[in-house]
Parts: sequence; structure tokens; C-alpha cells
Amino acid sequence: MMGPKQEAQAALFYEFSLEDHVPQDHLLRSIDRFVDLNDIRRYLAEFYSHTGRPSIDPELLIRMLLVGYCFGIRSERRLCEEVHLNLAYRWFCRLDLSDPIPNHSTFSKNRHGRFRESALLRHLFEKTVAWCIADGLVSGQRLAADASFIEADANKQNSTPKEDWDRSAIDLNDAPRAVKEYLDVLDDAAFGAASEVEPKFISHSDPASQWTAARKGPAFFSYSTNYLIDTDHSVIVDVEGTRSIRQAEVGSVRTMLDRIKEQHDIDPERLIADSAYGSGPMLGWLVNRNIKPHIPVLDKAGRTDGTWSRTDFEWDPENNQYICPEGEPLKQFRRNYSDPNRKPTGKGVAKYQALKHTCQACPSKMKCCPKAEVRKITREEHEDARQFARDIAKTKQYKTSMRLRKKVEMLFAHLKRILGLGRLRLRGPCGANDEFLLAATAQNLRKLAKIFPAPQQTRKA
Repeated sequence: MMGPKQEAQAALFYEFSLEDHVPQDHLLRSIDRFVDLNDIRRYLAEFYSHTGRPSIDPELLIRMLLVGYCFGIRSERRLCEEVHLNLAYRWFCRLDLSDPIPNHSTFSKNRHGRFRESALLRHLFEKTVAWCIADGLVSGQRLAADASFIEADANKQNSTPKEDWDRSAIDLNDAPRAVKEYLDVLDDAAFGAASEVEPKFISHSDPASQWTAARKGPAFFSYSTNYLIDTDHSVIVDVEGTRSIRQAEVGSVRTMLDRIKEQHDIDPERLIADSAYGSGPMLGWLVNRNIKPHIPVLDKAGRTDGTWSRTDFEWDPENNQYICPEGEPLKQFRRNYSDPNRKPTGKGVAKYQALKHTCQACPSKMKCCPKAEVRKITREEHEDARQFARDIAKTKQYKTSMRLRKKVEMLFAHLKRILGLGRLRLRGPCGANDEFLLAATAQNLRKLAKIFPAPQQTRKA
């Protein structure tokens, strides 16, 4: 038979416990064990006034932001609605059923103010890294680096071609926050100073973002999030936001390696990356730091016409010369004085060449320099480091490193597909860095929760 119609009955008293209504296997229960915000009030004390109306608890705001980034809730308006309705979110944020939810505008005021001035989000990220190190998830021996484009909150319709862009015409008194940040980072190695080449278009709303078509598709404005991970358990040990160009991305790896050395005393045995990081200066810097570069060398010296390439010539460091396959030397200088045109160019490149009469009489000339009178070879300043990287590429460890490098790409896929960070909501370099730090913090917390889940309690019969 059909049962009675269900109708809501008003009760005079309720006995309700959030603790009893959050499942024991809920992700937030595991994450909550690794979120230590006890020192946050002391950390922010100097950024609050001693007078005026009491503020909203900063721990509540941070916990709500962590919920949003852990579960891919991109809108702060929607985040407030979800925390209002979801019992597990209320439990994690230490809110009772009757406690009000902060207004969404509170996040912007704190983020652009005391959170950014105090570098609170960086502090929060470093604490999660410290948790991972303390729990044995980071050995610090094998690190991998890579970058990924994240679309900026800008579009071509609101942009100007580079030839029409007049930086001096910007009125600082009327400029938006993102435009002021653009002017502040013009000399920053991760942004304005990364390259002298101006992008084809510059956005009015977010001029620090980079117009790029590197995905071989329609061009768009973007920033790059750069990850440095420990390959043992794919823990993100550092993150940095930059322009979406190779020079800025490569430079960010140096910044991150220096920072983890200072913050966590991590000095890796090897660095794993793709060929974008295989330039001579980068490899030389790593070798000087006693870090083995498990990186494909960015080398354009190879020839495709079947003639001998530079690798076919033997380097003689004692005499500062190359030896060709026929046993003839290629020298940089042959007299006490030399032609100024044959000196180092100032770009970190030295030129070596054989004698003209030797090349003309050589039986292997057609294999060496069929279209030139004499064979010439250039040698970069960091060629020793480049050769060291080539030698590493022949080892079994290198093959293992190339497989481990995919772990960075998997984190980027998780960032975009699961956490929903395919497009930024905040503008400017500071906004991009804030989002990248929160997303990396969320990924590390989810990693901790997965490896060390909360203990399950047996149900009472």
C-alpha cells in the first residue's frame, strides 16, 4: 500500500552534531589532520589595527579557500553558498549550523590587503611542504621541473597591438590594480625583464599576461605556473608564476632551487626536465651547483645532409683544439696575435677552424665541408656542461628519469581537470601567484590525505 505523504514537522528542540554527520572516509577528514593554522593569528598580528570593529577570523577565510581549491569551486560566491549548505564544509571550517557565512567580498579585501602584504599564502604552502618532508614523502634527491600555460582573465577584443602600446600614457591614479602590478614587475626577471621582445598584443585589463600561440592552436593571453616536484611521491616542493615564455620559465627553476635550499635545506642530486631547460647557461649553472642535469641538451649543431657534425670531432682540452676524424687539428688561435674577428664573440661562443691548405687536400673534404673552403666549428662557453649532460643521457638512470618526468605533467592534468584551474579568475602577477600557490597547496594536501587517510571508526551495532 502507498505510505503516508511526507511532510516537514517543526520541532521545538534538536540534538544535532556535525561530527556525527560527516562520513569517516570523507576527504576533508583526512585533509583536516594536516591543516595547522594555530599560528596564523600571530603571523598576521602586525597587519591588523588595534582599534575598530573586530574582523572575520582569518583562519575561517583560509579554510574556506582551501575547500574551494580542493574541490574545484572556482567562484567565491558559489563557495559561500556551498559552505552554507554542505555539512562537511561547515565541519572543516569550524562553523556550527547557526553560524553565518562571510560575504564573498571579504575574500577580495583580505587577499588584496593583509594576505598579500604578509605573504600568507606562501607561508601556508611552505607549511604543507614541511608536513610532507616530516612524513617522509620528500627525499630531495630527484626533482623534476616543468611549466604549464594557464589562460589569463583577458581576451583579444580588449587589447592593443605592441606597436600602438604606449606605456607612458598610463595614468597611475586611475589605473586598475592589475595594470599597476604590470608596471611594478617591468624589471622582474620572471616578467618584464625576462625578454626584450614585446608580445604581439598587450591586454588592457591584464598587461602582464603573455599573448602566446605555443599550443599550436588559437592564441590567447596566459601565465605559466612552474612546478618543482619531488619524484618519490609527486609532492610539489615549490611553485612560481611567470610570463609564458621559455626564458622566464627556465629562470624560475633557478629561483625555486635557491628557495628550497634556503627554506627546507633541500639540495637535489639530480634535476629532471625537458629540452626547453637544456640550454648551455642553464646546464652550466646546474653543474656548478653539483646537480646532475637529466635534461635533453638543446643542441642545433647536428647536420641533416650527411656530413660530419661537431660530435664527430674530438675535443682536446689540454691544447684547446678539436681533432677531426682525419687527425688534423682545428685551433682557435695559431699565432701570438690573432684576427679580432676570430676572438670570442662575447656571446659565449668561440670559433675553431682548420688550415685552408689542409682542408683542400683532405680526402674526406666532401664528408666534412663540401661547400666551404675550410671547416669551422663553434664551441659554447658551457660546452663542458653540455657534454656532461650528453654523457648522462646514455645511462640507465636517465631513462628512468624520463619516465619520472611525466609525473609533473600528471600534476598539471590534475590541476586543470580535477581542480578546474584552466583559466585564472584573478588578474595581475600577484593574482596569478595567489591562485598557483593555493592550487599547489590543495594538491599537496590531497596527496597527504591519499597516502595517510584518516583512521576509520567501527560502527556500533
